[in-house]
Amino acid sequence: MTQADGVSLRRLRRDDERAYLAAVARSVRLHRPWAYPPDTAEAFAEYVAGSTTRIPLVVEARGELAGIYTFSQIVYGSFRNAYLGYYAFVPHAATGTMRAAMPSVLRFAFDELGLHRLQANVQPGNVRSIGLLRATGWREEGYAVRYLKVGGRWRDHLMFAILAEDVRPSRRSP
Repeated sequence: MTQADGVSLRRLRRDDERAYLAAVARSVRLHRPWAYPPDTAEAFAEYVAGSTTRIPLVVEARGELAGIYTFSQIVYGSFRNAYLGYYAFVPHAATGTMRAAMPSVLRFAFDELGLHRLQANVQPGNVRSIGLLRATGWREEGYAVRYLKVGGRWRDHLMFAILAEDVRPSRRSP
């Protein structure tokens, strides 16, 4: 799909199953309690199948799966919005790989999908995730109490957003 700074972005495929499940297994301590990615062959098959409202993308670095960005709840019409979820894999966490991929993620959202707005919700204690959003131009918009059920518990989240015109100020969104 796209490549920059030795980091590439493409859609997750069925043939990624073995590498994906291995990456999830070695990253459990990194992900908990923030994320619970699919960790079985059955869950992976459902996840990769996607739908019209979910698109998982792979971040690759040095030929390895470095992380995942997922667009979900994609809505068109007058809203043109989606939610962005993401997680890195060990040993690529905290290396700048996910940050390097963010411009490609935003191009995909605003140019290829034709969205106007992306939203991301992060648990307040997830300092790395919050840092990624702040470092890549996202704006904090609020605090949601008991917003999402993650790992079996309702958890508070900080709410972030970025608009197409935040990325390209000279271009007006359609």
